[in-house]
Amino acid sequence: MVFWGFFRHIMLFNSIEYAFFLPIVFVLYWLLSGRYKIQNILLLVSSYLFYGWWDWRFLVLIAFTSFCSWGSGLMIQNSKRSKGWLAANIVVNLLILALFKYYNFFITSFADLFHLQCNSLLLNIVLPVGISFYTFQALSYSIDVYRHKIEPTRDIIVFFTYVSFFPQLVAGPIERATNLLPQFLAPRCFNCEEAFDGLRRILWGLFKKIVIADNCAMYVDYVWQTYSYHNGSTVLLAAILFSFQIYCDFSGYSDIAIGSARLFGIRLKDNFRMPYLSRSVAEFWKRWHISLNTWFVDYVYIPLGGSRHGQYRTIVNTFAIFLLSGLWHGANWTFVLWGVYSAFLFVPLMLLGKTKKYHGVPKWQELPQIILTFCLVAIGWIIFRAPNIENAWEFFTALFNHPFTAPMMRVGLKRILVMVSLLIVVEWFMRHREHALDIAHFPAVIRYLIYYALILLILEYGADSQSFIYFQF
Repeated sequence: MVFWGFFRHIMLFNSIEYAFFLPIVFVLYWLLSGRYKIQNILLLVSSYLFYGWWDWRFLVLIAFTSFCSWGSGLMIQNSKRSKGWLAANIVVNLLILALFKYYNFFITSFADLFHLQCNSLLLNIVLPVGISFYTFQALSYSIDVYRHKIEPTRDIIVFFTYVSFFPQLVAGPIERATNLLPQFLAPRCFNCEEAFDGLRRILWGLFKKIVIADNCAMYVDYVWQTYSYHNGSTVLLAAILFSFQIYCDFSGYSDIAIGSARLFGIRLKDNFRMPYLSRSVAEFWKRWHISLNTWFVDYVYIPLGGSRHGQYRTIVNTFAIFLLSGLWHGANWTFVLWGVYSAFLFVPLMLLGKTKKYHGVPKWQELPQIILTFCLVAIGWIIFRAPNIENAWEFFTALFNHPFTAPMMRVGLKRILVMVSLLIVVEWFMRHREHALDIAHFPAVIRYLIYYALILLILEYGADSQSFIYFQF
């Protein structure tokens, strides 16, 4: 019983459990160097151990999803009814996702609309961590097999590893089979430079999550619980800090995921490219949660017709993917409203042909556009953060109707502002690099001073360990 109690602790990337888990798997993995099939088995077992650490019951669901998608890939290739097998796999996976994530939401929404009692119809079920991420990853495989973009794999170990690969299992990036499967099907050789770059990304991700996001959360959460009592500047500061909280929380996870994968010779695609340096909302969506946005474009927007059937159809299709993106984030009308708001910002740029206006790295002269884009995005994050639409409206009311005097100074606020400023400066000067800690070209002395400084900041100013925001999606 003691073992199972320990087993069910949450293994966060910023937890002691993961600090032991990752190096143990790393050592065992490279002791098996040259035997990539056994390495795949180790990664599969490790991934299921990692996921089962949350709740062992989740393993049944991810195994079922994996098996259905693996089997459908083979049937799509070998059957004359390939479209039927594809449709069956899509329906099964989306029904599972809908049952766990949206059933109670739609039942209660329908009941509220018609003033009905629905308690007897609600399901008392736990939302499996990362179900939206691995469901979309599994679906993309069967769709790509149907489109003849990839050959279906008969190796069930490789496929199960593709769906459950622990670094990106619970919060992405949402990988494509065309990128990830071939890496599991080929031998991997240890590359010291890749491993060091992976460690740098992990370090930077931990800094963003532990030092910035978790500390911002303490101020943001307090203000959100008491916004009606604060002045406008305090509410505004909370909105700004939440923008950095959600960015550092989610991109920090992605950095740790990408860095962890590189330790095993696996390259995951980037999920963030310094989105708060965007010069327009259109550019922002090319830099933010890239794996999800490109998924909706490739598997929803283009099949709906994309921009090939006139302006009206293009607008409808654009609103469709933003609405689905909002709903993907959770069973709450605030996410739907956030999707609508984002679409209203994006569509005018699309109609004016300005979605591809900016190229290359931002320049100093473009700071006004960057600041304006950040403000528009931050407004959307208020809707995203609110527990319901009524609270979102009340927060906006407090923001614009309360006097703008000096913001409330809580313990640690100055430190938070310094750390956020440091993030902005680092990303600005490293905006032309692959990631913000891409400093392999720096002199060794400077590199190690930076490493030590970041480690000290993490140890000194790390807030209480908190779950990642996107685990709820």
